Amino acid sequence: MIEDIKNIIKHEAEAILNLPVDDSYEKAVDLIIEQVHNKRAKLVTSGMGKAGQIAMNIATTFSSTGTPAVFLHPSEAQHGDLGVLQPNDIMLLISNSGKTREIVELISLARGLRPDVKIIVITGNNESQLAKESDVCLYTGNPAEVCTLGLTPTTSTTMMTVIGDILVVGTMKKIKFTNEEYAKRHHGGYLGVKSREQAGKK
Repeated sequence: MIEDIKNIIKHEAEAILNLPVDDSYEKAVDLIIEQVHNKRAKLVTSGMGKAGQIAMNIATTFSSTGTPAVFLHPSEAQHGDLGVLQPNDIMLLISNSGKTREIVELISLARGLRPDVKIIVITGNNESQLAKESDVCLYTGNPAEVCTLGLTPTTSTTMMTVIGDILVVGTMKKIKFTNEEYAKRHHGGYLGVKSREQAGKK
């Protein structure tokens, strides 16, 4: 089993190291800053199933680091929750296949409400309809899943998480997010104490 574990770690690490990197990341960060920070709107993330869980995590991480964000469930969006989408909001949609029905439909619904909405997509299929309808497409490289069946979202969700981290950290750097600002958003817990200590040292 130890060898199996090492192979899984190697597979995931190699997928991350081979993540395609181009100027799409800078474009995505600049778009988030323009819509959220310059136009005083928010980031709306969405995904279905496990991609949705990653999207939710990305939203909470953005919110805790100075960029207001919310998660919108794609199915609930069709039953009224789409109303959370306000003028100048930007969407971050995640689908490994780029064909997830609820996410593809969400683009149409969102543009029906906000025709000018900007859309960033994270996908393992950069030739998909979802990718083509986006303003910025962040391609995972579509690595093989580490799952023994080659089906369960494993390596793909790792890539989604890493891409989310890249966007969060890139945005933090550009808006010059500080320990003081972090502390304001983290009253409780270890991170709250640590951020206040670090802010006090300056």
